[in-house]
Amino acid sequence: MISGRTWCFGDNINSDLMVPGPVVYATPAEQARAVFSANRPGWVDEVKPGDIIVGGQNFGMGSSRPGARSLRTLGVACLLAESLNGLFFRNAVNFGFLALRCPGVSTAFTEGQTAEVSVAEWRVRNVQTGATLACEPVPPALLKLMLEGGIFPSLERDGLIAPKATKAK
Repeated sequence: MISGRTWCFGDNINSDLMVPGPVVYATPAEQARAVFSANRPGWVDEVKPGDIIVGGQNFGMGSSRPGARSLRTLGVACLLAESLNGLFFRNAVNFGFLALRCPGVSTAFTEGQTAEVSVAEWRVRNVQTGATLACEPVPPALLKLMLEGGIFPSLERDGLIAPKATKAK
């Protein structure tokens, strides 16, 4: 069960808002600091690990910029949206970020309410109102990647690629 404070966003949230042009070639940490700086300045200083984003239609539209990685880097626990752009969803799988399609979610929550998400039951509940919605199930292999850190850690565990080098301390 995932439980967290909600942040509400509307329809057609573009991946350019999550990874703005000036930070495209920056480090993942620097990219994360720029998330939503154009449409919600200061949001990165307010969001806390474990928080949940509630989105509208076509969340993550646009280019294939790694917005899902930036949201994961910030500690966002989950994204619940009316619908997800296909490229964004695939990036969420690849980078180990839980992103779920949940029809009706954008009207079931207001910002700051608490969402409880159960992937075992494919449901989300608004703790304050008691409203419960069904989430669209994610195929097991993709869900496993989302929950276990993404494609690169999986390939490393399976010995298909060398482990990422770590800096000497």
